[in-house]
Amino acid sequence: MAKEEEQKQQKKQGSKPSDAEIAAKKAAKAKQKAGLAVDDGADDAPSTPAPPPRLIAHYKEKVIPELKQKFGYKNIFAVPRLEKVVISMGLGKAVAGGEKGKYEQAEKELSVIAGQKPLRCKAKKSVANFKVREGMETGLKVTLRGNRMYEFVDRLITLAIPRVKDFRGLAPNAFDKSGNYNFGFTEQTVFPEVDASSVTFQQGMNVTMVTTAGTPDEGRELLKGFGFPFREDAKKEGK
Repeated sequence: MAKEEEQKQQKKQGSKPSDAEIAAKKAAKAKQKAGLAVDDGADDAPSTPAPPPRLIAHYKEKVIPELKQKFGYKNIFAVPRLEKVVISMGLGKAVAGGEKGKYEQAEKELSVIAGQKPLRCKAKKSVANFKVREGMETGLKVTLRGNRMYEFVDRLITLAIPRVKDFRGLAPNAFDKSGNYNFGFTEQTVFPEVDASSVTFQQGMNVTMVTTAGTPDEGRELLKGFGFPFREDAKKEGK
């Protein structure tokens, strides 16, 4: 008889909810009374994965066949491609003038433009004429790769470049020997992500398109395939 009573007590104790379960139920009831949705944890995971950037499909379907036909590449891995994009800002004047607020504001704006937190660059040497000391933070830099790089290039071509005032095309001769391209903007408001009403000073930036091309011509044709608007007249004059 004693064993049967012990088994009954154990069954009763096993059926009782724990203190944590009771507290969770009470919290859920309180949320329902307050009109809040109960978070079951199922909505945190995305239902479908994010689609790949459209420039990747454009590169595979159109750019690669055009480059293979023009330059005669036999292997698809020999076709030039974008390796990374580097965005940099020089803030030496703001730092030398003691305006720390400008440096922090530029950091926020660059993070909004690139979608990634920038790296603070420090001076390697002291320059008395520019009031710069060694180790002083004088610039910002962001390196983009992968999907984030292609998304930035897409926004750059379709949104930012058309918003430049008196735009007459990009210089086609600004390539180095390795096929990398450098160009810049005089103000950050060309990017629609930046709120123009909150901008207190104009800050330029430099954009470097790092490619795997071996010559300037290959790099130029690669960027043309993506839709970069180069000036045709300047190219003829450079020849």
